[in-house]
Amino acid sequence: MYHAETRAISVDVVPFFLEDESDPDDNHYVWAYQVTITNNGPEHVQLLRRHWMITDAAGNRQDVQGDGVIGEQPHLNPGESFEYTSGCPLTTASGIMVGTYLMENTKGESFDIAIPAFSLDSPYDAPSIN
Repeated sequence: MYHAETRAISVDVVPFFLEDESDPDDNHYVWAYQVTITNNGPEHVQLLRRHWMITDAAGNRQDVQGDGVIGEQPHLNPGESFEYTSGCPLTTASGIMVGTYLMENTKGESFDIAIPAFSLDSPYDAPSIN
């Protein structure tokens, strides 16, 4: 598991390779990643936007930005968590993802929280620290 905490909001990520959806002969590799966002702080927050930076093994970087996650902009009261699963295809057998979520509290203050960098590894590439 990969972990980051910003302003008492923790983000935990568990990536896993999807063998059944990948086709190495066609340079198509797919991962899913499960994210848990936990509000350990004293104030209500809402996730407004996401920004992902995805880099494949060849060094090609893609920036992905948008509203919320999986079509939602979840609200988190103190002590609450939100969990979702999403996916990422690449044309290389490994890569890395990192990013931020834009959050807002009830005072209307917006701030970024870190999504930890995590490695996208497959059995078709020698394991390395990305």
